[in-house]
Amino acid sequence: MHRKFRFVCATRHTVDAFFQQTALGRCLPHFSNPSVELRLFETNSAPLPAAYNQAISESQHDPAVLVFVHDDVCLCDLFWSERLAEGLSAFDVIGVAGNRRRVPRQPSWAFIDDRFTWDAKENLSGMVAHGRGFPPENVSNYGPAPQPVKLLDGLMLVCKSGTLLSTGIRFDEQFDFHFYDLDFCRQAELHGLKLGTWPISVVHESGGAAGSTAWRSAYVRYLSKWQD
Repeated sequence: MHRKFRFVCATRHTVDAFFQQTALGRCLPHFSNPSVELRLFETNSAPLPAAYNQAISESQHDPAVLVFVHDDVCLCDLFWSERLAEGLSAFDVIGVAGNRRRVPRQPSWAFIDDRFTWDAKENLSGMVAHGRGFPPENVSNYGPAPQPVKLLDGLMLVCKSGTLLSTGIRFDEQFDFHFYDLDFCRQAELHGLKLGTWPISVVHESGGAAGSTAWRSAYVRYLSKWQD
């Protein structure tokens, strides 16, 4: 069966600015074909999970592989659709970087404490390039992929819409931008879904905002919800 891929992205930009100024907007037109769609939430100021949840609801009568992705991600893999299909034949949810374990009070897929201590190399998986465009400024090789993992980086999360609709899993809208990915992964685990990294070439323009006031506030809410 021919599979439909729907990129789901919330951006602060207008539609025109998205395609002119963002990494995702500049690369997606190169992959234009009937099986590739974009669900863009333009000039978005709502929590990121709210946009993602709306896209999940909309897929009820229009199923697709949902690619939840940040607008500062450049997709460099010419065979990305084959990669995603392969990954979803092995796992229920895939991403490009993650951690094979989870420890108490873990504030990120990569760090084990709020002092941002990196987890041991043997627990990490995936590879992400960083910079503006290709060739990138640097490449972070976290560890071998594919690997089954417990936590995935939210820069790109991929899942079949039917999997989310059948399990009732949604993104928790109390996490506006930080910790929504960790929370989503833990929900998926509770529902018995298999999470894994898959080798897909991307360049990420942002390093995130871990440690900011908003991040620390979300961390408190995350710990309150999960109690560890």
